Amino acid sequence: MDSGGFDELSKDAKNHITSARYIIGPARHLSMLPDCDADLVKWPVPFSKGVEMILARRGQPSVMLTSGDPFWFGAGTQITSHLASKEWVAFPSYSCFSLCAAELGWALEKTLCIGLHAAPISRLRPHLAPNRKIMATMRDGSSVSQLASYLGNIGFGKTHITCLESLGGANQKITKIRANEIGEFECAHPVMVALVIAGNGEVMQTSSGLPDSWFIHDGQITKQAIRAFTLSSLAPRTGEHLWDLGAGSGSIGIEWLLSDSLMRATAVEKQPKRADNIRQNAITLGVDQLLVVESDNIDAIHHLERPDCIFIGGGLNEQLLDLLWAHISDGTRIVANGVTIETDRLLTSIQARFGGNIQRLEVSHLEGIGRMHGWKAAFPITQWIVTKGYR
Repeated sequence: MDSGGFDELSKDAKNHITSARYIIGPARHLSMLPDCDADLVKWPVPFSKGVEMILARRGQPSVMLTSGDPFWFGAGTQITSHLASKEWVAFPSYSCFSLCAAELGWALEKTLCIGLHAAPISRLRPHLAPNRKIMATMRDGSSVSQLASYLGNIGFGKTHITCLESLGGANQKITKIRANEIGEFECAHPVMVALVIAGNGEVMQTSSGLPDSWFIHDGQITKQAIRAFTLSSLAPRTGEHLWDLGAGSGSIGIEWLLSDSLMRATAVEKQPKRADNIRQNAITLGVDQLLVVESDNIDAIHHLERPDCIFIGGGLNEQLLDLLWAHISDGTRIVANGVTIETDRLLTSIQARFGGNIQRLEVSHLEGIGRMHGWKAAFPITQWIVTKGYR
């Protein structure tokens, strides 16, 4: 049910509502209903409690009210994922993104549609580039000012913001303003924004190998060129789960997540300060979904969801490799980087036992030598790449 209210619903949806004996939804939606004999239940906080209440009535006819299309950044799957296909029926209405596009004349297929009603504003960070069009659902009216402040703080204060309140309803209101002019702007829930990004803020590249300056670190970081090389070896595929073991700054796991919106990653780091850095880097770069586990690599392995791919950047030793090999499933890929003679020997011996390929990367940078210049070599990296079950 959107801002148009009960009268805008389909005939089938109206029939289900008027014949129901139990209806749960936000107070705003419940207030739009005509007089009926049903038990009207306000959706509780936290949201998960309402899901529990609905599922507790499994087998009893019940109605759940949501806005627009419940399967387009909505709550639909949080219910239907627990039910068989014959246990539920949905009556979608226009999504807020469709209503917004209809007001602004924007092509949805060329516009980023993102939900910020239950996610941090920093989720926008990877997508901010001049002239990029973005539509976003917002938590409430005050969050629009927070969004404007965020954009201003990172150099995109010239962004054009269209604030759309109560789309499709009698109280619809549309306001256009720049982010750096918004001040203590207040608008009424439900609200969404349409952005045309503008400003001189730094734009994140879409290829792997972000500059090291994007990350907070104490020196324990897979450097830019090596990171790009390593991500290529990890070969991320849509929907896969990565273990980043001995994660340091979290740069590998973060760039893995940036490669596709359906990726998952777990970073394991035993040093608390570094674990804090990983969390902050993930939030700053828009992938707060990175799971950070503060633990020794070996202690963590038995408690993590099985991976599709593993990167070992720190804590590499034979005991860890033997345990991983016994624990992982066929088809799991491992990439391990080593920089010392001891790890070179270890990777060579492991390659002889388990197969895979070993390669070495050496990177040099131009530096001044008096009035002249020369190449200064970084420590070479030895890399082992293997897929269990394939030799």
